[in-house]
Amino acid sequence: MNSKRGFFITVLLTAVLLCIAVFGVKIGNFEIKGADQMRYGIDIRGGVEATYEPKDLGRAATENELEAARTIIETRMDAKNITDRDVTIDKGNGKIIVRFPWKSDEADFDPQKAVSELGETARLTFRDPDGNIILEGTDVTKSKAQLSPQDGTPVVTLELSKEGGEKFAEATGRLIGQEISIYMDETLIRSPIVGSRITGGKAEITNLSSTEDAAALASKINSGSLPFSLVVKNCNIISPTLGSSALAVMVMAGKVAFVLVCLFILFYYRLPGLVACIALILQVTGQLLALSVPQFTLTLPGIAGLILSVGMGVDANIIIAERIKEEINTGKTLLRAVEAGFERAFSAVFDGNITVIIIAIILIIFGSGSMLSFGYTLICGVIMNFIAGVTASRVMIRSLGNYKLFRKPQYYGARRQVNDQVL
Repeated sequence: MNSKRGFFITVLLTAVLLCIAVFGVKIGNFEIKGADQMRYGIDIRGGVEATYEPKDLGRAATENELEAARTIIETRMDAKNITDRDVTIDKGNGKIIVRFPWKSDEADFDPQKAVSELGETARLTFRDPDGNIILEGTDVTKSKAQLSPQDGTPVVTLELSKEGGEKFAEATGRLIGQEISIYMDETLIRSPIVGSRITGGKAEITNLSSTEDAAALASKINSGSLPFSLVVKNCNIISPTLGSSALAVMVMAGKVAFVLVCLFILFYYRLPGLVACIALILQVTGQLLALSVPQFTLTLPGIAGLILSVGMGVDANIIIAERIKEEINTGKTLLRAVEAGFERAFSAVFDGNITVIIIAIILIIFGSGSMLSFGYTLICGVIMNFIAGVTASRVMIRSLGNYKLFRKPQYYGARRQVNDQVL
């Protein structure tokens, strides 16, 4: 975009996105929650502690079974973007203790209601018409709701473990035309009919009424992969470790620091500094949306990742502004100086950001909980740095350079008179 309108279009877009990020928007069933409705971690807003015990197991749960249950609960919470959580095992008493933060729209702070967010904790089984168990929930590695590529109808796909696939192939081979019932404990949730022998460890459940019905069934199957049923014995409210006023103090400190940084780069770099301020606002706005749209839990490590990425954004804009000033001082016209400045600064900005992206990806893949929150905010910030600090800044400076009024050297910190030629 090399027109005079580029600067104003970017500013308008930034203003619109900022309003959405701060105040949110709701159109029908579509909703984006504002910054004050983000989901905050236990350390910032508090949460719930729930103790789970095996239900009607008839024996003490083994350590491997408890570990499997903990892994499934953690995976389920990661899928819901609940990154600030603590799932521990009391091996002596055979209990699982789960701590997690409140939802963003929680108002009555009812721990029993909050626990329901974790989904079913019952044992999932697949049974033949005689009531014999064909598959356990642990035999299902993944369940997903989607549209059939053949006719576009909603279906639920199942991916089975190797052992589960073998058992399912044998069962479907002898039950063609009959029902295989899916139970949560002793509650029947679905009875699909077998159409043919199913091999390869993959299956589809068809004849579902809607996409919502498919999504609900897939969620129940995924949540039923526990090795035994769990029952909540007690729930407690956890107070925020930082105190109720900590969030307000952090927000105020962030605002003051951001304003001071913007004033400095505006005073020192002038026109590129103004562009840098707008780019930083766009970057922070993108990060807020990346947290509020999926309701990703914002923890203290997550805030650290946000601050670090903003610092990298400031660094990128300073490098670009310095390079543009140097190019002007060598005698280039403004737009050539801008192009050369961005090209020569890009390698330094790219090298610094790509190493951070690699670290963030590693944290997201191998980390969980607060480390996942840190990696997520960090990689979102770096991506927004490329979009705002490099691309949007370039559009805005090139746009302003088309105005003769903005070609004066003092606006860029240069020592020599800028050639009035545009190219």
